[in-house]
Amino acid sequence: MSDAIENVLILQGGGSLGAFGCGVYKALVNNNIKLDILSGTSIGGLNATVIAGSKEDRPEKSLENFWMEIADTNNGNINTYLNFPFFESPFPGQIPFPLASESTLSFYSSAIYGNRKIFLPRWGPENIFKDPQYFTPSKWTYLYDHSPLVKTLEKYIDYSKLQPNGKPNARLIITAVNVMTAEPLIFDSAKQQITPKHILATTAYPTYFFQWVELEKGLFAWDGSLLSNTPLREVIDASPAKDKRIFLVENYPKNIEKLPSNLQEVKHRARDIMFSDKTVHSIHMSKAITLQLKLIDDLYKMLEYYFNSEKIEEKEKFEKIRARYKKVSEEHGAEIKGVYYITRDEPSPSLYENADFSKNAIKASINDGEQKADRIIKEIQTKGKRK
Repeated sequence: MSDAIENVLILQGGGSLGAFGCGVYKALVNNNIKLDILSGTSIGGLNATVIAGSKEDRPEKSLENFWMEIADTNNGNINTYLNFPFFESPFPGQIPFPLASESTLSFYSSAIYGNRKIFLPRWGPENIFKDPQYFTPSKWTYLYDHSPLVKTLEKYIDYSKLQPNGKPNARLIITAVNVMTAEPLIFDSAKQQITPKHILATTAYPTYFFQWVELEKGLFAWDGSLLSNTPLREVIDASPAKDKRIFLVENYPKNIEKLPSNLQEVKHRARDIMFSDKTVHSIHMSKAITLQLKLIDDLYKMLEYYFNSEKIEEKEKFEKIRARYKKVSEEHGAEIKGVYYITRDEPSPSLYENADFSKNAIKASINDGEQKADRIIKEIQTKGKRK
């Protein structure tokens, strides 16, 4: 087993819920926890990329600035939306629909107008002469262009860091899926140059009606959350030799205290289950492999102690066993020392929460992530002192 321990942050996808992960990272930094690997998909992959490739010396500040910048863009849209006559209540004396929920309001604002720092609707008038299919929506395969995200990220990310020997703030592993084959696509800064295309690929979520990304000729990618919203297995596969301490950000809680009480809550709960963490099996398998390797280690040492044959054939066989043992122990000897779940609460479940980019919601989500992570870190530190 390895003496070194890698600190790993796993960041789930979840649209605007990704602000929660920003708060978690702030808490890790404030508690002087240095990360060795950052892994994420969808908005989690975007968060991880901003941290790993930050132009600033304080990546936690860069990430928070990014979130506040994309939150700012909705203010004008919301003001316009409030005056949009279609959404006034048709019943005299009743509150106009948009005033019922800020989350709902922000959702519809994003759906109608987009968010100019992240994505824009395909039906915008600026596309009339640029989009050859503008007047044939029956042929559309996407509704929103999320390439504006690349322009926004230019001020935050130094892509020269995101390559082998590029000295990122942590090794970056983000995921996508091959549209044509449903195979996972893993982008690892220790093995390749991460580019804006990889960020667009990991965030190209088709249920949000974003466009797939052609990474290279004939290779089309969608958001990796379609396969797994918690890319822990990819980290274990990429770094199988070093022991690990995992901090896992859950944007979609696994557990709830009561059953849904209406159809909207049923749909909300079904969504949470679909995108919740499903890495328990990977963790169990990793621990099982660790136990098996320890057993092999004990058996090998016993064999080595008692082996004293002078026969050349038996010596050759033993050397082959030694080589195989060394290869297995060095390449698959990682042990998961701990998995710490930092989970977002949902006091008022809403189907629109992952598209709520209102400034108040983003600030609250960042603060929530920071407080929950800080509490868990303090618990870890207290237990460590007791030992």
